[in-house]
Amino acid sequence: MYYQLFGNSGLRVSPLCLGTMTFGKDWGWGSTAAESKDIFDAFLEAGGNFIDTADVYTEGSSEAILGDLIQADRDHIVLATKYTLSNTTHNPNKSGNHRKNLVQSVEASLKRLKTDYIDLLWVHAYDYLTPIEEMMRALDDLVRAGKILYTGISDAPAWVVSRANTMAELRGWTPFIGNQLEYNLTERTPERELLPMSQALNIGVVAWSPLAAGILTGKYLQDKGKGSGGRMEGTTSYRLNEKNEQIARVVVDLANRIGTSPAQLSLAWLVHKGVIPIIGARTLDQLKDNIASLSLTLDKEAIQQLDEVSAIELGFPHDFVLRAGAQRMIYGDMVSKIRGNQNPNLKH
Repeated sequence: MYYQLFGNSGLRVSPLCLGTMTFGKDWGWGSTAAESKDIFDAFLEAGGNFIDTADVYTEGSSEAILGDLIQADRDHIVLATKYTLSNTTHNPNKSGNHRKNLVQSVEASLKRLKTDYIDLLWVHAYDYLTPIEEMMRALDDLVRAGKILYTGISDAPAWVVSRANTMAELRGWTPFIGNQLEYNLTERTPERELLPMSQALNIGVVAWSPLAAGILTGKYLQDKGKGSGGRMEGTTSYRLNEKNEQIARVVVDLANRIGTSPAQLSLAWLVHKGVIPIIGARTLDQLKDNIASLSLTLDKEAIQQLDEVSAIELGFPHDFVLRAGAQRMIYGDMVSKIRGNQNPNLKH
């Protein structure tokens, strides 16, 4: 397994990130501590070093299980966790991105993880009530204190991330080096703003739900997923629609033709797009299948087929300014003579 620099930093991470939301049985569909250890060990043996969790995952059990597992070789692991979310209904300050919740959450995570520092702390979701400057300054304080080394943000609008990093740059604070978001063949809307922004600012991108909660494995093609159990019967059932079924069928058919699994094909497409998938395996066999995606090289025809079946409209202003007529007006009808223009709507 190779390693890559993560965002605008010298941090080296594996091209796959092990997601541990499945570590713990508290939510009814996860892995036992023993099963989690097998998955963890296999990931490290394959060369993986990037591991992702959150303070709310399986009511804290995910962090607690990881805390035991990382003791043997803590410094080898790039450990990422998150703060922001809470299930409490009685404490208004036990959630959100403000300083009080940040400090309390990090202290609790450090205890569960049995470590002195967190390699990468993610802001779990954008909290529009907390001023961006409060969040960025508070994060920087924890970096200066040595409790966290790097910061990232998840589930936030592109303008928020851009403003936060610009503010950090101007004030000498710690910027976000990572952007975690939902991205897969059924959810390509990050291509409108989030991915171009991340590329322009050199922010590493990590994709959660890379298999669309199992949709892209093809296991829900029969009977619309009825009686499938697990998470699909809960908050993710909205994914079961005609468009996603069509995408899943193309993935399954193409995987069969080239002799791979649908999961490997879907993950290889993401790696080709330059992002790091979070693989949330619940069993050892699932993990091994996911890791094998790194050995899969997709040809132009396969990429084109996947791109076409899952294509989205970029919307305004992208579709407007990229039209051939608009491009010719913007560049004074000289656009076809400008080398390096990547607009496919124009003939050079």
